[in-house]
Amino acid sequence: MTKEKIIKIGTRSSPLAMWQAELVAQKLQNLGHKTQIIPIVSHGDKNLTLPIYKLGIVGVFTKDLDIALLNNQVDIAVHSLKDIPTTLPENIHIAAVLERDFPEDVLVRNPKSTHKNFDHLHIATGSLRRQSYWKNTFKNCTFSDIRGNIQTRLQKLESENFDGVIFSLAGLKRMEMNIQYEILDFITPAPAQGVVAVTSLIDNDKISTILNQIDHKETERITQIEREFLQVLEGGCSAPIGAHVSKIKNDFWFKSGIVNLEGTVKIEIEEKINLNEKYLGKRFAEKLKSLGADKILNDIKNNI
Repeated sequence: MTKEKIIKIGTRSSPLAMWQAELVAQKLQNLGHKTQIIPIVSHGDKNLTLPIYKLGIVGVFTKDLDIALLNNQVDIAVHSLKDIPTTLPENIHIAAVLERDFPEDVLVRNPKSTHKNFDHLHIATGSLRRQSYWKNTFKNCTFSDIRGNIQTRLQKLESENFDGVIFSLAGLKRMEMNIQYEILDFITPAPAQGVVAVTSLIDNDKISTILNQIDHKETERITQIEREFLQVLEGGCSAPIGAHVSKIKNDFWFKSGIVNLEGTVKIEIEEKINLNEKYLGKRFAEKLKSLGADKILNDIKNNI
């Protein structure tokens, strides 16, 4: 591909998604390429009434961008990596990931509820993982589903009188939200949380070569482990599954777990790992299954 050809970038139309697309565009422009951002409304953005896990669509935030790629409406698509299913459509691959920044989940409180302790909050979140991990630690909370972009959810925090809303810290940082938050270190992040990914067609070698220049290799490797774990465990992106590779000094640690919907059972593994070892995600998933993860997943499938 010559540098004169414009690279068409597909993205969801939310402010956060546009920010991520603009970040990718800037990196490509720094390499001398011209870019054009093309917003596309996803299935997940069209229906804001049902929680994600009830929509019944695999890749609820990625499907429409996949179609745009396959129809050559765009050359690449930018996503939050945690939204991308572990099995991609034929001829689409993850061609680059950017360096992970903030993987944590955080609580933003209603100013009226700053005096309440964690065990008695009314929390808004559409994530089964966040709900289940919270219930496992704090038994007396109540939960409501919430959908929409960051700005919409912050408005609902006060208009619907929730005590707090759970966000990805990466989203708040990228949107430069100057608000108070509390890091929820008892919730294991979703696999690949806090990572921007770029997909393209496998047979478009020129685009893949370009994208390889913006790929962050360490982030690519650790998210491969997290996503392999999720795939072998056979849990979709809406299941209450956490997986996170962290770097502490010069060592890498893999923490993974699953919690039942009631929050009464949590199965968790945390070990130091060697990134060069193959099939790490598979090994941890099989170990979690042997400890009872299969039963939790089957119960969840029968109840949502």
